[in-house]
Amino acid sequence: MSTWQLAIVIWIITGTTLAGIGILIVVATPQLDVNAMRLVPIAAIAGFVVALLPSYMIAVNIKNPKQV
Repeated sequence: MSTWQLAIVIWIITGTTLAGIGILIVVATPQLDVNAMRLVPIAAIAGFVVALLPSYMIAVNIKNPKQV
């Protein structure tokens, strides 16, 4: 499995987690809940975008662990 393939698998997991956290923040905050129809898709997309770089970095560290 290449580094990119591993990064995609990790991205699916971390992106879903971060999107869920963002949606939870929108729904649980009364001031944001008023505009939930507009903010929920933005929070979900933002979660997936934010997860891109950490997923790749995790995959690189899994493929090439540093010797301690």
